[in-house]
Amino acid sequence: MTANETPATAWELAKAIVWAQRGKLALGLTLLLVDRAAGFVVPIAPKVLLDEVVGRGRAELLPWLAAAIVGAALVQALARFGLQRILGLSAELVVLGWRRRIMARVTRMPASHLDGTQSGALLSRIMDDAAAMQNLVGAELARWTSNVVTALAALVALLWIDWRTTLLALAFAALPGLGLDLAHRKLRPLFRERGELRAEVAGRLAQTLSGIRVVKAYAAERREQLVFTRGLHRLFRVMSRTTNRRGAMSAVAAVVSAGVMAIVLVMGGRAILAGEMSLGDFASYVAFALMFAAPLLDLPEIATRVTETLADLDRVRAVEAVSPEDDGDDARRPLGEVRGDVAFEDVWFEYREGTPVLRGVSFAARAGTTTAIVGASGAGKSTMFALLMAFYRPTRGRVTVDGRDLATVRLRDWRRRLAVVLQDDFLFDGTMAENIALSRPSAAREEIARAAEAAHCDEIVRASPDGLDTRIGERGLKLSGGQRQRVSIARAILADAPVLLFDEATSSLDSESEAAVRDAMTRLAASRTVFVIAHRLSTIRGADQILVLDRGALVESGTHDELLRRSGRYRALHDAQFGAAALARVAEAHVT
Repeated sequence: MTANETPATAWELAKAIVWAQRGKLALGLTLLLVDRAAGFVVPIAPKVLLDEVVGRGRAELLPWLAAAIVGAALVQALARFGLQRILGLSAELVVLGWRRRIMARVTRMPASHLDGTQSGALLSRIMDDAAAMQNLVGAELARWTSNVVTALAALVALLWIDWRTTLLALAFAALPGLGLDLAHRKLRPLFRERGELRAEVAGRLAQTLSGIRVVKAYAAERREQLVFTRGLHRLFRVMSRTTNRRGAMSAVAAVVSAGVMAIVLVMGGRAILAGEMSLGDFASYVAFALMFAAPLLDLPEIATRVTETLADLDRVRAVEAVSPEDDGDDARRPLGEVRGDVAFEDVWFEYREGTPVLRGVSFAARAGTTTAIVGASGAGKSTMFALLMAFYRPTRGRVTVDGRDLATVRLRDWRRRLAVVLQDDFLFDGTMAENIALSRPSAAREEIARAAEAAHCDEIVRASPDGLDTRIGERGLKLSGGQRQRVSIARAILADAPVLLFDEATSSLDSESEAAVRDAMTRLAASRTVFVIAHRLSTIRGADQILVLDRGALVESGTHDELLRRSGRYRALHDAQFGAAALARVAEAHVT
């Protein structure tokens, strides 16, 4: 099965996984047959003991009988050790491979799919559902195969010793067996629902822990505990139904096994009294009957595991079925060098059908120029950035770079030519150097240091004896908001990309740091195409063009001075912002 193939059913996926491990499974099966063959010494021993040693007084067979039992036990021990090692390691490798595969699929999912899915649910797919593969090629498969081989071999021996009693016992066990199959068909949807609920609860918990400071700030601990508890109760109800059905099946299997043994005892006792069976034959028959009945007792548990595994594979298959965002990239021509001429040509975009977020936006940004995007909240500024980063495709129209439609460009090629600083940029739990180098992992230490200095991260470096190797915590929580922003800017500087996207990159900086970082960004922007989402209009006065959005439409464009002279939407935003700032200064002076 190749990376792009998605099996139509969970069964097909299970068969593909098993088939891929056929070599190791064949070796494991060989060891299993050796184990089972050695195991036949024990049920045969009673016949030799009763009929030969006791019945005929052949005491010289006792040492040989004891040696055979001990030897068989040693063979079984070695075979089982080899079996567990081969299949155990094989199962772990399969789980490892599938976790990598699912993680790769998740990270390549379109942004539209990721935006509508809890991260906790995706985490569950990668870690928990992938672990289900272990049941297919690990101990559970060996257990199932062992039970099948043991039961079949015992059945042959039972038919050889007394076929009438054996057929009667099989007839008694057949009807409940059909009931068990029906019960397991009803269990599978429950297992699927349980997995989905578990992922939902885990996802909510992950959100709570990620936003624990907000939770604490608003004294919302009790609310989050209630939300989590409600999810646990929903999960408990599903698990309760699952447990009840599993318990009922185990009870039925126990009754069937007891009935089989009752038939064996009654029929065997009559055969001994009638002289049709020796005491040794009966003892062996009982031992083989126990070998045959043991898998019946184990059958509900094994069948439950298989059903649970198929439910997990259903969810894995759902991840596999999502087409990756870079699907078809191999067939596209490489992007090559980028000058940086970017254009929107009559671009319309909808997150939900019938609700346009962008309405016929058209503009051109020449290479080496700075384009600022302004507008009220919800005007479509972030959506334009999402289209520039190719997270989404326009509903109508196209976005081009150097005249090429981004829809025809390899995603990886385009994104390697972008540097992005978002207003709430993400930092990983690692060192400052590792976070800066995310944009160019191959960068030398000296390059990382220069980027950090250019972004004025030197204050953070000097404050810690570890310097660039200072660990900054999950999401950079050990840093202030301004410090996190500077690390993000250093990351963009290191990328050395021809196209830069800044979402109010200096919004969290104090005045002194803002001036220094803006100077570094100005030098960085030279000969590059820059897009800036601006909330503070004072930061974009030098932009080559300013795009004014209103309810998804481009209503004005021009330089700062040109737009002020027109007395349009930009002038209204400017007057409102600077009027509010003036009033704030007057109030501050009055208080002072």
